[in-house]
Amino acid sequence: MITEQHILSAFDRDLESVQAMIMKMGGLVEAALSDAAAALETQDEALAEQVRKGDAAIDALEESVNAECARLIALRGPIAGDLRTVLTVMKIATALERSGDYAKNLAKRALVLGQLAPIPGAAGAIRRLARQVGLLLKDALDAFIARDAGLAEDVRQRDLEVDQMYNALFREFLTFMMEDPRNITACMHLHFIAKNIERVGDHATTIAEQVIYLTTGTLPGGDRPKADLTVEGQ
Repeated sequence: MITEQHILSAFDRDLESVQAMIMKMGGLVEAALSDAAAALETQDEALAEQVRKGDAAIDALEESVNAECARLIALRGPIAGDLRTVLTVMKIATALERSGDYAKNLAKRALVLGQLAPIPGAAGAIRRLARQVGLLLKDALDAFIARDAGLAEDVRQRDLEVDQMYNALFREFLTFMMEDPRNITACMHLHFIAKNIERVGDHATTIAEQVIYLTTGTLPGGDRPKADLTVEGQ
C-alpha cells in the first residue's frame, strides 16, 4: 500500500530534481552573460560563437523543466505551498530562458562590433555592467534555493544600481555619436547590448519577486525600484 509519506517523499524527490535543473540553467545563463561580455572586450570571435551556440542547451533545459512541472501537477496534484513552488519554478525557467536569449544577442553583436572601430572604454564598461547583473542573477537563484526572502528583496533593491549604470552608458554612447557620426553604428550596437544586459537584471528581479511570493504567499507591493530614464525603458 502506498502511504501518504511515500507520496510526499516522491514529490520531494521530483521537486529536488527540477530545482537542480533550474540551478543548472542559471549557471549556464550566468556563464553565457559573462563569456559574451568577455568576447566583446577581447574581440574573441570563437568565444562569442560558443555563447551563441550554447543557447540551445538553455532552451532545452527550459523545455525539460516545463515538462517535468506539468508531469508533477498531473501526477502529484500538488496544492497550496507545493503548487506555488511548482508554478514558481516554471516562471523562473521562463525568466532564465529569456536571459539566455539576451546573452546570445550580446554575443551576436560582439561579432559585429569586432569588425568596427572600437569605442574607447565601452567594452570594459559593458563587462562591468554584465558582472553586476550576473551577481544579481546568482543571488536571486541562491535566494530561491534557500527560500530567503531577505536576500530576494536585496536583489530587488539592487536592480536600481543596474539601471543607473545603464543610464550612464546610454548618455556616454549618445555623446560619442554626437561628437563623431562615424561612431553611430558601433554605439547603437553597444546601446542595444547594454539594454539587453539591463533586461537580464529585470529578469533577475522577477526571479527575486517570485521567491518573495513563494516564501510569503504575496508578491511585493508597489512598483519595483527603477531608474531607467531612456524612452525604451519607460
